[in-house]
Amino acid sequence: MTTTEDPNAAPEPDETAARPASNRRSTVMSIAGLATSVLIAFLTVIPSPYAIGAPGPTFDTLGEVDGTPLVEISGAPTYPSSGELRLTTVSVSRAGSAPFTLGRVLAGWASPKSYVVPQEEVFGTADEEKAAEKQAQQDWISSQESATVSALEALGHPVPAVLTIQGTVDGSHAKGLLKKGDVIVKVDGKATKTYAELSDAIAAHQPGEDIAVTVKRDGAEVTETFATMDDGSGNAAIGVLIDPTFDLPIDVKVQIDSVGGPSAGLMFTLGIMDRLTPVDELDGARVAGTGTMDVKGDVGPIGGIRMKLYGAQEAGADWFLAPVENCADVRGNIPDGLHVVAVDTLDDAYQAITRIGAGDTADLPGC
Repeated sequence: MTTTEDPNAAPEPDETAARPASNRRSTVMSIAGLATSVLIAFLTVIPSPYAIGAPGPTFDTLGEVDGTPLVEISGAPTYPSSGELRLTTVSVSRAGSAPFTLGRVLAGWASPKSYVVPQEEVFGTADEEKAAEKQAQQDWISSQESATVSALEALGHPVPAVLTIQGTVDGSHAKGLLKKGDVIVKVDGKATKTYAELSDAIAAHQPGEDIAVTVKRDGAEVTETFATMDDGSGNAAIGVLIDPTFDLPIDVKVQIDSVGGPSAGLMFTLGIMDRLTPVDELDGARVAGTGTMDVKGDVGPIGGIRMKLYGAQEAGADWFLAPVENCADVRGNIPDGLHVVAVDTLDDAYQAITRIGAGDTADLPGC
């Protein structure tokens, strides 16, 4: 075959010398693009075995659900309030129950509004998870009862109780003397008709002092005298497990079935107190909070408070009531615009919301 060349044509570039560098650059770019695509797919598609905690919904214990009070009280007069008392929650999800990926896990680690832990630390085995869910529901119900008792007694209405012994703890001097099924009726010869009266009678002693406990057993009264023990905080204790049965004069129903655990106890108690008193404690103030509540009026610590702070902020709260024992977790994690008040007892918390409503907040204790 004969070819004809144009003698005036410009010479062609030397592709032999240029091809290797160009090929290397293309290869590197292709590999980088492929790696990026794989990484993106990994982050957005591959499930990750972690649990993510984030701010959950808040509920105004003074509000309504479909026209029904969220905390419905019958058996006593109730009064309206112009403010909000919001219980706060944490929403926990995991791979398998909610589809999320490693990308979401990394975002959770980077966000101050969430926490990330291996899901087995939260949920455990299937049996452990089922047991934990059952316990959370029991705690939820118990917290409502404790809230009702605490609210009534704080307002000057003693709640009678049957104080049944379930057992003794290790180290208790009552072991072998008091038995399961015994009902405590007196301490040091004085009748104990409420849980508060029993607590006060024990608190009148120093650890190591003798105490006389009278119980009803098989229809007769039996008195046993033994030394008290230290409860670990320098206070006297009798080392007995008690299952109180309260005779509540009012009925309280909570219109929430999607929350579990005991951490709403404080806000339940304050909501009940606000509804049972004619004074408008909040005067329009928006307060959120968290904390367990026992029948003696003590506020206890809870988990996930950092997420609850952000949940309160997102719900429009201006103030947040936090258990004193959670202050270490609160410091450095308070969202902009939210004011935190540290509380140790129900009395602390009730005074706080009353002072917030009155605008007298200058020296409220913070964390």
